[in-house]
Amino acid sequence: MAKPMKRANGTGSIVKVMGKRRRKPYEVLVTTGRSDDGKQIRKSLGYFEKYDEAVIALHNYNQNPYDFTAGKITFREVYQKWSAEKFPTISKSNVNAYQAAYKRCTPLFDKPFKDIRPDDLQYMVDTADCNYPTLRKLESLLSQLFKYALPRKYTDMNYAMAVNIKKFKDKNPNQRNRTAFTDDQIAKVKAVDSTDVAKTVLMLIYSGMRIGEFLNLKKADCHLDERYVDVIAAKTVNGIRKVPIADKTLAYWQYFFDKSGSEYLVSMDGRDFSEDRGYTAYKDTYWTPFMETLEFGKRDIHETRHTCSTMLHEAEIYPPKIARILGHTGKTIAENVYTHLDIQELIEAINKI
Repeated sequence: MAKPMKRANGTGSIVKVMGKRRRKPYEVLVTTGRSDDGKQIRKSLGYFEKYDEAVIALHNYNQNPYDFTAGKITFREVYQKWSAEKFPTISKSNVNAYQAAYKRCTPLFDKPFKDIRPDDLQYMVDTADCNYPTLRKLESLLSQLFKYALPRKYTDMNYAMAVNIKKFKDKNPNQRNRTAFTDDQIAKVKAVDSTDVAKTVLMLIYSGMRIGEFLNLKKADCHLDERYVDVIAAKTVNGIRKVPIADKTLAYWQYFFDKSGSEYLVSMDGRDFSEDRGYTAYKDTYWTPFMETLEFGKRDIHETRHTCSTMLHEAEIYPPKIARILGHTGKTIAENVYTHLDIQELIEAINKI
């Protein structure tokens, strides 16, 4: 064993613990701070059998000091740190989706992140009992948390890479066969368009907007004189687009623009739907009762978008125009490169349905 050398201040120390029977007598101590009265706060890196092993451990620590609390941080705390940085940079609908995915991870909330293993993550997937798109969001959340945790030494490996959701690709417990509204059903909605909810249903049908895009649309993004609205936050890059306003619904858009008392376009009974559970509030308070009143049964709000798509195809609108109106990702080269359609062309297209 080499003769111990005096160490520079602040680089830690190696202490031989007295006791003949101690198998690992060399303790490595490092200074992590000072107390209010100026005394050193020291933490132990561990005990070692040989002095040279202790020297190496102390050297490695000084080369790359790490946070002693990293090994204790929980899944919940990692999520809170990650979401504080992530959420301000993404759309509200994505925030809601990640929050929903996080709630499915309840058994992991208080578990130290460093102790989480692939089996724990796969269990979350196997017991989620949700559709494949929802599983993809859960997989995405786990992946991003591990990518966030790895360089911060909250974990030693990206175990999220081992999660398998492909086996559930053809299983969709929540799948619904979406059906377009018929001409007769649309006529019934038009017959009661004096009500706010009927107006919103028709606006959704004749715009093809996603319900989240619609409820979170701000008045500043509505260009009614030019007959289009700007969707500036969406699920996909293609979702950020200009949506044409059909002539037959322009009066409804103007109605909500004039009556809204907030920055958001759609408000009903003095409230808008911008809060976290805005979609649920709209669905439970207005959509579902309205569908029951018209005896339409249980209709999915997203069927308004499906209806718009169906009518556009039936009107034989050029597919790239349909993709631009609905914010779909192009499936052919022509659709992908045809990205500069003039808004007037889109207005003419939507007026054909």
